[in-house]
Amino acid sequence: MPEIDKENVIDQEEVLRPKMVTVEIAGKTYQVPEGITVIKALWYTGQEVIRGAGCLGGFCGACATYYRTKEDPKVRTCLACQTAVQDGMSFSMVPPFPARKAIYHMAELKDPKQDLFNLYPEAPLCRNCNACTEACPQNIDVREGVWRAVFGDFKAVSEMFMDCVMCGLCAPVCIADIAPSLVALYASRAQGVYFTEKPERLFHRIKEIEDGQYDSEWDRILKMNDKELETACANLK
Repeated sequence: MPEIDKENVIDQEEVLRPKMVTVEIAGKTYQVPEGITVIKALWYTGQEVIRGAGCLGGFCGACATYYRTKEDPKVRTCLACQTAVQDGMSFSMVPPFPARKAIYHMAELKDPKQDLFNLYPEAPLCRNCNACTEACPQNIDVREGVWRAVFGDFKAVSEMFMDCVMCGLCAPVCIADIAPSLVALYASRAQGVYFTEKPERLFHRIKEIEDGQYDSEWDRILKMNDKELETACANLK
């Protein structure tokens, strides 16, 4: 029986074993594999993450996180699913922030640009501190967006906040108690409903649906079982 090369086995184990880094979670130190994301580090260390685990792809904004790196006093913000851990990093997920969310019905608005001040009267109180922009993990110029909304440039706001994931990290840092993401959401909705020209063909299709042109087809599809639906979809390719 051939002898086992123990030194070679040990070398292979060293190669396969992930390099570990030290992180601090809620004041307690842990060792986690280098290169994993913050949220995976939380799971790796046995943290029970129920709220804050959403799409894991950087789209839902659920995993807003505060963090600080080694020897850097500045606390920064990130999405836990998109940020890799670093040796000496300290972090904690952000709890829900009680930002005031205005209730409105788009169809009932009389003057959408003026109604912004009724729904979010704090919007024009921006102090230009730029804390909201610095807090945004999507690199949106949040301060500029708020001012554009105040001055009625809803089109620019809707374009600027296209990458907003509603993480809410801009709200707790605002000294004027503005929730910029909610102001931007209102401006984007108003822009789409009131100020964006609708494609002519869209109205034709809506009229066809209202006239019942597709009712029989819907009835046929809704009566299909899973196998029939699978076959119908395959035939569309």
